[in-house]
Amino acid sequence: MSEDARFGLSRTVTLPGPLRLDGGVLLSPVDIAYETYGTLAPDGGNAILVCHALTGDHHLASNHPRTGKPGWWTRMVGPSKPIDTDKYLVICANVLGSCLGSSGPATINPATGKPWAMAFPVITIRDMVRAQAMLLDHLGIARLFAVVGGSMGGMQALSWAATFPERVAAAVVIASAARHSAQNIAFHEVGRQAIMADHRWRGGDYYHDSDPPASGLAVARMAAHITYLSEAGLTAKFGRRLQARDAKTFGFDADFQVESYLRHQGLSFVDRFDANSYLYITRALDYFDLAEEHGGTLANAFRGDTRFCLVSFDTDWLYPTSESRTIVHALNAAGAPASFVELSSPFGHDAFLLESPELDRVIGGFLQNGTPR
Repeated sequence: MSEDARFGLSRTVTLPGPLRLDGGVLLSPVDIAYETYGTLAPDGGNAILVCHALTGDHHLASNHPRTGKPGWWTRMVGPSKPIDTDKYLVICANVLGSCLGSSGPATINPATGKPWAMAFPVITIRDMVRAQAMLLDHLGIARLFAVVGGSMGGMQALSWAATFPERVAAAVVIASAARHSAQNIAFHEVGRQAIMADHRWRGGDYYHDSDPPASGLAVARMAAHITYLSEAGLTAKFGRRLQARDAKTFGFDADFQVESYLRHQGLSFVDRFDANSYLYITRALDYFDLAEEHGGTLANAFRGDTRFCLVSFDTDWLYPTSESRTIVHALNAAGAPASFVELSSPFGHDAFLLESPELDRVIGGFLQNGTPR
């Protein structure tokens, strides 16, 4: 396997397609950036696909080439870790529409020789999953031992089980939902409007002079980042403490630590992410409604033999526990094997990315209860 160029870190493949999108467009070719860890078993039965969240990438457990920081789930994926790369071949692909190697608005449109920009077709979560299925075909993987994801990654895991039930033995869905609520859509619209109101957005045509709408994207990131945290977590971390000063300035600088923190989050984000990709991926999230895709009844989405593990966090108000319970009720109605646990954490939605021994035990135990065929 070590000699097979399809497997390893920082891989990119151009697949001929065409990929038929939910919007009716045929996309061809399709670029997919991905990484793999571990070794595929001779029978191909030990493959786990890990799906990333909105602003994530395929650098799951390797250092990010641009930021130099460890992969976003290094604590979960690796030798002797809950997703054990000594036992499993682990794959993580950059989603369709992103700006980190897979086809999206920042990549070149072969018809024009220029970046797609806003001419790139609007995509859905199910389109992302179909692109991942094309990648698995390229890798020679017919069936996944498991698909695992948190947040938007959890939506991809659900869509995998609904779209390709014959290809998924197990699904782990963490801090996620079966559809975007009106509140979720509202927060995303605030972010999109911030980007499009930036004078440097220019209808999405900003690539030629390397002058992106950084201010708008930073504000979009700040607004979204608030939803990833909890009030208790913000209070414990920042309270109303002032930022490197003894008194209020009676101006509009970042007087409070929480203000400085959000500004830092916004500014650091624009160095690694594309504004148009943010528009496209948030729109894909907003369009996600698994019940709508299956005649209006969520249970209809779960007709295969996939077994499920769902995890929520008690302080997550972006995708609260009630959303996971809705999925569990649908799984029960469909007769699908499912386990569910709500974990306690002060960190809100981001808890799935942070140190959590309880989450480690849940995921590790669930995977160990399955047997790679």
